[in-house]
Amino acid sequence: MVDHYETLGVSREATPDEIKKAYRRLARQLHPDVNPGADASEKFKLVTHAYDVLSDTQQREKYDLGPQQGAGFGGFGDIFETFFGGGGGGRSGPRSRRERGQDALIRVEVELEEIIFGTQRDLEVDTAVLCETCQGSCAAPGTHPVTCDICRGTGHIQRAVRSLLGNVMTSSPCGTCRGYGTIIPNPCPTCQGQGRVRARRNIPVDIPAGVDTGLRLQMPSQGEVGPAGGPNGDLYLEIKVRHHDVFSRNGDDLLATLEVQMTDAILGVSTTLAGLDGEVPLEIRSGTQSAEVITIKDRGITRLRGGGRGDLKVGIQVATPTKLSHKETELIKELARLRKPHSPSPQLTHFQQGLFQKLRDRFLNL
Repeated sequence: MVDHYETLGVSREATPDEIKKAYRRLARQLHPDVNPGADASEKFKLVTHAYDVLSDTQQREKYDLGPQQGAGFGGFGDIFETFFGGGGGGRSGPRSRRERGQDALIRVEVELEEIIFGTQRDLEVDTAVLCETCQGSCAAPGTHPVTCDICRGTGHIQRAVRSLLGNVMTSSPCGTCRGYGTIIPNPCPTCQGQGRVRARRNIPVDIPAGVDTGLRLQMPSQGEVGPAGGPNGDLYLEIKVRHHDVFSRNGDDLLATLEVQMTDAILGVSTTLAGLDGEVPLEIRSGTQSAEVITIKDRGITRLRGGGRGDLKVGIQVATPTKLSHKETELIKELARLRKPHSPSPQLTHFQQGLFQKLRDRFLNL
C-alpha cells in the first residue's frame, strides 16, 4: 500500500504548510505539461491523491488512525463486542463490487398449433450486458482499482464508543469507498464504472410441446449481468396460448365441433377434416346423434411430461334444415309416413346429463 507521507516526501508530523509546499514542488516536476512521460503522469496522480487526503483535516485524521480506529482499549468493551457483535462488520471484509444480476420475466404468446410439437423463438431482450471496454473491471483500460486510504482495504471503519459498560467498538461501512475497500480513480468511460451497459440481444428459446397459459419456463443465467461483471440472473418466460377460432383445449386433448347434415347423420358418411397438424380422416356412422363425441386417438397435444399425445375429440351437431323445397318437403313427409308405425309417441324421459357433459368445457369456451 502506498504511504501518502512517503509519496509527498514529508514526515507524519508535517504541518499543513509543509504538505502544501511539498505538493507544489512535486507538481511542478511531474505535471504532464512539463514532464510528458508515462511514469511521470502516474506519479503526478499519486501525488495529487496524497495531497487531497492529507490536506483535508478529517481525511488525514482517518488516514492516520487507519481501519482500526480507537483499537487497543481491551477489557470489558472487547468482551461486549465479542458477544453482541459490535464491530463484527469490520471483520467480515470488504463487500464485493461483483453482484448477481436481477432475474427477468418475459411474456411469450404462442399459437395453439405451435404447442402440439413445440416450437423455437428468437427473443430480442433489452437487458444489461458485460461492458466490452473494461470487461467488468469498472476501471478505464490500463488502470485498476486502488486500495482505499481511509479504511486500508477493509471496507469498514471502527470507532470506540464510551458507554456505562465500558468502551464498545462499533463498525460502519467506509464512506470513502462505500464498503468496497477500493476506489476507482479512473472509471471506465463506456459504462461509467458500472462494469455493464444496456443493450439488446437475441436469445434463442426452445418452447416445449404441451405448455399452457400461465406456465413459466426458467432459463438459468440468461437474465441481466450483475454489477462489475457479476453472474447473470435467470430469465423466466411466461407462456400465453392464443385463442383459436376452431379448436380449444382440455388438458392434452383438442376439442372441436362438426356440423353434420341430417341426411349424413342418418345414412353415415366418411369425410376428412383439416386438423392443426394435417388432415384427419373421420367416419360418421349412420344414426349419429347431436352431442355425440367422436374420438380420434393421438391427434391432440404432445404431453409436457411423459410421452405420447392426447386425443382429438369432435362433438357432432346435427343440422336440422329450416327451409325445404316442395320436393324435399314431400320426401320428408313420405319418410314420416313410413316411420310412423314404428315410432312411439313423444314422451319425456330422464335428462341424460352425461350426453352433454362431454362437451361442457367446449361450449363454455365458445
